[in-house]
Order: sequence, then structure tokens, then C-alpha cells
Amino acid sequence: MDDFEEQYATVMRWSKPIHHVAGILNPSIDKRSETVRFHMQHLLDWVEQTYTSKDDLPMVANLKSYSRGFWKGLFTCYDHPHVPRTNNDHERFFRQTKTRHRRMTGLRSWNEYILRSGEMVVFVDDALHQSNVLSRLQSVNYLDFKNERLRWSARLSEATKRRRFRTNPSVYLEQAENAYCMLIGQS
Repeated sequence: MDDFEEQYATVMRWSKPIHHVAGILNPSIDKRSETVRFHMQHLLDWVEQTYTSKDDLPMVANLKSYSRGFWKGLFTCYDHPHVPRTNNDHERFFRQTKTRHRRMTGLRSWNEYILRSGEMVVFVDDALHQSNVLSRLQSVNYLDFKNERLRWSARLSEATKRRRFRTNPSVYLEQAENAYCMLIGQS
């Protein structure tokens, strides 16, 4: 048997536990997190006891490592139907927003955009594309809007101060000192 045939045989042998994992994790109305966790733990134990050859050790270690890494949140979707099984839609949503930002600004990184505009900016972008956004905005009472606007302005003010200090610390400190002196009457 040549290398290709050996690799193919190994992949086919390893696909069996992977298919079992997919079957166990496949969502269903009657599945609960306790039963899925129980079956998954027994499958991992079975894989560890069955795949004992030297060639199988990387697959067993990888399967156990990935399972252990995701174990805490792996079963949440079975008890809470509003929680999606994967975060693919979430990632796609962020990627689309990031792509739009890159097209508008030409900048690859959107870290400054998030810092400047706030972590909710992706939801603002999404809301602008919804048909009922105007009626939703009209339903917000003015006092709530005003309080949120003040909180938003304070947040932007802090970010602006940090950016000005990073850009030119001596000018920033001199302006802060002058403002303080004017407050206490020592201009």
C-alpha cells in the first residue's frame, strides 16, 4: 500500500467518530443538554479506548482538545431554543458590517471606529436597513433619548481626550493646565 492509500484509509477510519459526533450534536426537539452531554462523553471515552494505535493518537488528542475547549457552551442550544447552535450567522453579520466600514473609509482595521462610535455601532448599521426603523425611533421618549445622548457624548469625550493625549501629550497637558488655572483664577 502506498502513502496515498494509507492516508486515505486513515481518513476513512477517522471519519467514523466525526460522523458520530455530528449525529450526537445534531439538534432535535426532544434533545436536552444532559442527554447530549452524556452521549458525547461516552463517545469520547469510546474513541479513546478504541483508537489506540500510534497513528490514531493525533486524532484522539485533537478531538478531546476541541471538545474540552468548547465543552462549557457546547450544549446550551439544547435547553434554550433562542440560542443558535453555531455562531455562523453572528460572524457573517460582523463580517458584512466590517466590509461596509472598509469600503466607506478604506481602512482595514475597524478598531478605532468601534472605540470612537461604541460597541453598539454594528446594531445601528443593521437598524438603518430595517423597514420599521422610523416608527421605532419615534416610539422612544425624549427623556430616554436625552439621557442616552449624554452618556454617548461622555463616552466620546473620554475617547477624544485619550486620542488627543496620544497624538501630542505636551500640548494636551498644557491645555489641561491652562483650563485648570482658569478655573482657579490664575490665568
